[in-house]
Amino acid sequence: MSGEKQVVHLVSRSSLLAVMLASDTNTSTAMAFKLMFSVALLLSLWSTAGCDFFVEGVLQLECHDRYFMIAVDLAATGEVPRFEAVDGTGTYAITEDYAAKCGYSISILSLLGLVELRASYFSCHTEKGAGFSFRFNLITTYEGVDAYYALNKTCSPHLLWSPREVTCEVNYMEVSVRSELPCQSGSSDDSSTLGPLYSSSTEVWQVTFQNPYQQLPPMNLSQARQEGYIFNLVHDRIVFRTPYGQPESYRTEVTGVPVEVVHATVFSRQSWVVVMVDLIAACSMDKGSYDSGYMIWDTPEALYPSLGTTQISFGLNGNLVEEAAVVQKGFIMERYNSTVQIGIPYDAEGGYRKSFVSDGLSEFYIFNLYLKQTSVDERHEETVLWFHRTLVTPLLSSPLFTEDQTDVNDGTFSIYLGKVPRDVELTSVQLTGQEFAVPFSDSIAYTLTEVRHSNKSHSYTLKVPLHDPIVVQEFSKEKAAMLHKLDINYTLIVKPGDEPYYHTFSVTALMAVSPPSFDVVCKESGIDFKLAYRSFDYLWDFMIGSDRLTPALAANYGYTMSNDSQNLLLSVPLFTHGYKYKDIGLKGFLGTFTILVRDRETAGILTSTIKTCLFNTTEFIMCSTNGWMTVVVDLSAVLPSGEMPTRFHLLNSLCVPKAVDGTRVLFSFPLHSCGSTVKLAKENVTYQNKIYFDTSENAVEGMTVQCTYPLASLHRLFSSHKFESDKEGVGSIIPFVETTKVVVPAKITTVAPQRTRSPSLHLPPSYPTARYIKVYRVHNRPGQFSKESQADRPATHLQQDSAAPLLPASLHAHTFSSHLSWRRSPRLPNESCGALLHGPYSALREEDL
Repeated sequence: MSGEKQVVHLVSRSSLLAVMLASDTNTSTAMAFKLMFSVALLLSLWSTAGCDFFVEGVLQLECHDRYFMIAVDLAATGEVPRFEAVDGTGTYAITEDYAAKCGYSISILSLLGLVELRASYFSCHTEKGAGFSFRFNLITTYEGVDAYYALNKTCSPHLLWSPREVTCEVNYMEVSVRSELPCQSGSSDDSSTLGPLYSSSTEVWQVTFQNPYQQLPPMNLSQARQEGYIFNLVHDRIVFRTPYGQPESYRTEVTGVPVEVVHATVFSRQSWVVVMVDLIAACSMDKGSYDSGYMIWDTPEALYPSLGTTQISFGLNGNLVEEAAVVQKGFIMERYNSTVQIGIPYDAEGGYRKSFVSDGLSEFYIFNLYLKQTSVDERHEETVLWFHRTLVTPLLSSPLFTEDQTDVNDGTFSIYLGKVPRDVELTSVQLTGQEFAVPFSDSIAYTLTEVRHSNKSHSYTLKVPLHDPIVVQEFSKEKAAMLHKLDINYTLIVKPGDEPYYHTFSVTALMAVSPPSFDVVCKESGIDFKLAYRSFDYLWDFMIGSDRLTPALAANYGYTMSNDSQNLLLSVPLFTHGYKYKDIGLKGFLGTFTILVRDRETAGILTSTIKTCLFNTTEFIMCSTNGWMTVVVDLSAVLPSGEMPTRFHLLNSLCVPKAVDGTRVLFSFPLHSCGSTVKLAKENVTYQNKIYFDTSENAVEGMTVQCTYPLASLHRLFSSHKFESDKEGVGSIIPFVETTKVVVPAKITTVAPQRTRSPSLHLPPSYPTARYIKVYRVHNRPGQFSKESQADRPATHLQQDSAAPLLPASLHAHTFSSHLSWRRSPRLPNESCGALLHGPYSALREEDL
């Protein structure tokens, strides 16, 4: 139980800067580790010795049951503070040896950032009056200049003294017994009293040390003092104090526990009277052990005679817990084989933890055990032992906890780093070899969230997008999925200090690979496709029909294509290659365009993006790949003002519109029907027809409609009378005015006489094979044609009637050239060409070519 408490304050910095760690119970300032820091403290603000400054939390003066304690913040004292004891005779520096001899102990508690001085009530320079008065000087040094601060306190302990009390401090043993002789402290120099024990006239008193292993000669008290032993009379108590490890002490084991014993007998002989005082100090020297999460410490039950079991109370940091309450605190106290065993859980409140880098991240715990053991002998006299023990666990592994909390549906790696001790700080994170300082910059796409927990640890959650470029992504054939991998290297620093600890972790995620899907927008002029690239979209090819979509293909077909690392944009104008049309009417039509997705490795079609849009246009012309012309024309531009046409038709007047709406008409017919004409040029072929409407007897007005195809795109031009082209043709609508009315043929020779034509007339797609003419492509070979034939011959113009095939079967697309020659054949006038090409019998034989 602690007594009154006083808080005195000195100027301090806001952070605790620990510099040393005490771990050796046989010395007050031995250090297990030393961590050096700079202390920037403005000592010039401090006043001279004797003045106290009051700043909260810097210094404490506390009176306990059997000792006085001073605690000072290391940030205020510097790395190595010093103390002086003061009494009426002067000042005495408290060194390590002097502290053990005179009843002082100094511990530097780096984990708390404190230096602690404990002084026995029977220490050398304690002034005894109504209470116990302590006077000390605290000495700090800054830039070579010493500053002195007076720390004074008087304590009056309320706990009554037992007949014998033994203190087992960290650096000394002290025993005090009650004197029943009628003597007063310093009352006489006569040898019949114990007063002269501490006076200059002590030669008549002697001391002998009992040792079971050797016979030791007696010595007078002056010699004993020179050897480090202190004998004194304080009030009515005889005090004996000795540092540990003195030559006259001895080590033994009691019930398996190491014990240090000093047995001193003080005596004086006067004539036939002998006065003897037996002083025995026995202390458990168990350093403690660590087992299953508990720091274990043992002490014998029978260090001193006892009629029964001893009474135990203990705690940490000078606070005692009664035996009945130890379980609630998580402590363990057991008795076995006359031994008392104390168990302190590693995370007990009042313990101190420190991280350490040694073959990984380790930790150790420090406990300042305070224990009171009371025994009663056969004379019903109490003996009380007070133990101060600093217990340190061995280095314990302190692994960090790392968990992959990634949910691929969120599209983000989520990595949890937990069980990070409070004295360990994360300073940077390396992602796939690229380092990022903590905290992260707002300019990056990654997040790092820190959470502090009630157990004084903290944790971090790192989030990185799965598709971020820093993530390694590769296709796993074995898993048939895309593998995302992220290598993480955490750099942590143990504080205080700058020694780094590296914690590595790798996470992977498998994502099902699905073919991409385009975003599609219908526009007035066509259809726009957009694809946001994913990291694995290199696995696919995009196809337009059987052709792979490339910038060259797009340019060839008239598409507008933009392709970068982020997006693919494709704009497909209306009436370009790849469209399919349906529900064509005067009010519009449906146009459908399809992009196929093909597996690049297997060449199999996996999926497609198909988009159908409604297009509303006043006029349009379609030239299909299978040889049909479909046209919607508004004739109002060529109609005389105020007139409405009475009739619409094509060159063949039996070919009438499929739909009429005022001046707008819809025609759809095969290219080789309805009187269409064919014009061959160097690189293309044009099919032309005319839309007529009647306005008077002498004039016929209308529009010329035509489809032009490149010869290179025609596969089976007329070889089997089936039109097939790689590309759609290019259509044109051209107004015209004729002054002579078109004569309608009386008989259509290609149609069976028994059939009657429907209003939307077109010819069947197939005709008997005719093999009359071969046309060869000429590759700049001289001598094939005469200059005359090249210069005089016009572009071939073939006028068809409604019954004629489009062109003879042997005229193939791949044989067309910029120059044509009729080899070994007579020159014929232009009007004879139709007879040659379309007549039932040919004037040319194949063998003539």
